[in-house]
Amino acid sequence: MLPKNTANNIPQNIINKLKESKNIIILPHVSVDGDALGSSLALALALKKAGKNVRVYFEEEIPQVFTFLPGKEFILKYSNFNEDSSKMSKAETVVALDTGDLERLGNRVEIFNNSENKINIDHHPTNTYFAEINYVNPKAAATCEIVYELIKAIDIELDNDIALCLYTGILTDTGGFKFGNTTSITHLIVSELLNYQLDIPTISYRIFDAVSKEKLKLIGKAINTIELHEDGKLALATVTKKMLEETGALDEDTEGIINYVRNINGVEIAALFKEKEDLEIKVSLRSKSYADVAEIALKHNGGGHKNAAGCTINAPLGEAKKIIFDDLIKAINTHKS
Repeated sequence: MLPKNTANNIPQNIINKLKESKNIIILPHVSVDGDALGSSLALALALKKAGKNVRVYFEEEIPQVFTFLPGKEFILKYSNFNEDSSKMSKAETVVALDTGDLERLGNRVEIFNNSENKINIDHHPTNTYFAEINYVNPKAAATCEIVYELIKAIDIELDNDIALCLYTGILTDTGGFKFGNTTSITHLIVSELLNYQLDIPTISYRIFDAVSKEKLKLIGKAINTIELHEDGKLALATVTKKMLEETGALDEDTEGIINYVRNINGVEIAALFKEKEDLEIKVSLRSKSYADVAEIALKHNGGGHKNAAGCTINAPLGEAKKIIFDDLIKAINTHKS
């Protein structure tokens, strides 16, 4: 049981809207990760128990690493949205989860804008409060922590499947409870989730350790691109479309490569430049201690957390590096004691 003074205090209007609505759509951010997926599926499973019609709309396929999660029956690709008109075209309420701004909804922003009730639940400090009803708690380690509180507030009982989804989201967004966002509240929530039937070794292996030979080849190529600057405090790495083609790796196989760069001794900021299209470069940023990479990402229309953020730069790969390079150098040399 969480202490009363540390509860997330879910706004009553969110609780009321979800209780009143019969048809509910859930929208996680594009390029879905463990927290976005886990929070979406956990909430969908809980709302289904409460007698709601629920859909979770994706722009892409579920990443292979998370295919073990329950609740996949709620997921539909946005390209099939019009074919699902029997129920969800009449959805009263849409919930954006783990999404910092409207751009992170991609094409599904149409669903969001056309809904009668718009709810935004997130934990990113750079959130733009883009909905009619917003609840953003930057102190939460993961959106799954907030969804845990929300499910409790609606008075829906947890079960094995909901616990698995919530645990997965918290596990991934805390880096296996290694990141600085891990709090006593995180551990209190997890301590309750562990009362359910969770195969902890298998979950951890599938998320952090299992790797395909294609991804291993991609990691090798990415490591060979590493550039060190500012006496080794800044490290840059690159993944191109050609590298993906040569290795046979999937786009989702780029997940986690940034950590190899960040973990180099002496590095404060790590940046991974991933070529999506010729004029679309996704930049992942990580810092170890004092540097605030969320500020850098926000400047380039992205967002995130102090030590983990990202943005997209619409320019050729070489130009994208130049555009953000000075900001990275400035952050390195602005030591906040």
